[in-house]
Amino acid sequence: MGSNNMTRRGFLKTASVGTVALSMTAASYARVKGANDRISIGVIGCGSRGIDAHMAGVNPYAKDQNIEITAVCDPWRVRREMAAAKTKEWYGREARQFVSYRDLVALDDVDAVMIASPDHVHTLHLEAVAKAKKDVYSEKPISMDLGSLKSAYDAVKENKVVCQIGTQLRSLPSMAGCRELYKTGILGKVGRIEQCRNGEQPYWYAYLKDVKEEDVDWKEFLYDRPMRPFNATQYSGWYGFLDFSGGSVPGFGSHYIDLVNYITGSQFPSSAVCLGGTYTWKDDYGFTCPDHVQALWTYPEGFMVSYTTNFGNSGSNTFRILGDQGTLDMVNWSSPVLTAEGGSKNKGDIRGKKEVEDIPQPDHFLDWLQCLRSRETPNASIDAGYQHGVAILMATRAYETGRRQVYDREKREIHEG
Repeated sequence: MGSNNMTRRGFLKTASVGTVALSMTAASYARVKGANDRISIGVIGCGSRGIDAHMAGVNPYAKDQNIEITAVCDPWRVRREMAAAKTKEWYGREARQFVSYRDLVALDDVDAVMIASPDHVHTLHLEAVAKAKKDVYSEKPISMDLGSLKSAYDAVKENKVVCQIGTQLRSLPSMAGCRELYKTGILGKVGRIEQCRNGEQPYWYAYLKDVKEEDVDWKEFLYDRPMRPFNATQYSGWYGFLDFSGGSVPGFGSHYIDLVNYITGSQFPSSAVCLGGTYTWKDDYGFTCPDHVQALWTYPEGFMVSYTTNFGNSGSNTFRILGDQGTLDMVNWSSPVLTAEGGSKNKGDIRGKKEVEDIPQPDHFLDWLQCLRSRETPNASIDAGYQHGVAILMATRAYETGRRQVYDREKREIHEG
């Protein structure tokens, strides 16, 4: 950074409030009224998650938290322009637009970055942002391989940036209530936690779009994946291809495992197995992620965790913690229920059915924005992200190899066993 810039570590460095042209300098930003207190945010990845979740998630707090989105980045011109148009609508000036994350990360006047890029580049972007000493909000799953997961984790820790991972369900008041309820031990001995998250069709079909090759930087999207001819289906429907995503176990299962850890206090599984395949949705799109899958993890706390997806029938969804004294049913995330169902009759303290009491807490995006100023640890810290990231990688490796995977916590290694 130039010598004219304040350091961010004491509180926050001088932040910009937007731009009217790509040539506008950091010094120009500093002259805008309110710039010295305003948090300047960049967005990497302007798909539906980037615009409709990240940008739309922080914008309601723009005035109270004094933030502005000042830079956006995406390999697809159409989405870059859509994101910039949103900032024009919200703040009166368009954010600067970039094709490569490198250019956005290099901006001295951007304080924090939100990452909503495809799964295979999450750690690339997360590590780069952390090394630039910018605070960060990153989508899950953090990584598709253990090496990059460890590298990104270490970068966040070493550079002491505020990092929130996008497992937003743990910020629901209902889930905070479930956590406190679990701590009481009212469920007795918990032996199994399970989720079945099903649907008629894999979610990646909903993302398919008409994308023109001339509008996309294909190499930027592929990153380290083998070069191949441009493919609009792979670009827009990347969720369904194993080159870019692990499918529903990382996509849905990361939220689930994060909640298991959050509610029970567990951190890492001991072992994992996983089976699956494409049984229903066989068509010309050529998606390679399984439409049916089941993963099982064992935990040193003494319970088994099961995750199942059936993308061929939307029925039979479950999410519950099963103890010998009763059941915590969380299939309705906003209204979980404690019930004596399945428990030992008349031996425990659970009677009938009772809704779990909410425990108010900040919205996930607001929690991150508040922590940018307080320098406190957000609700979904990098540690939480690393923990569910390890569990997900154990399952995806088990699926790929057909072999049981074990985690060595001391060595930070996953191996067959």
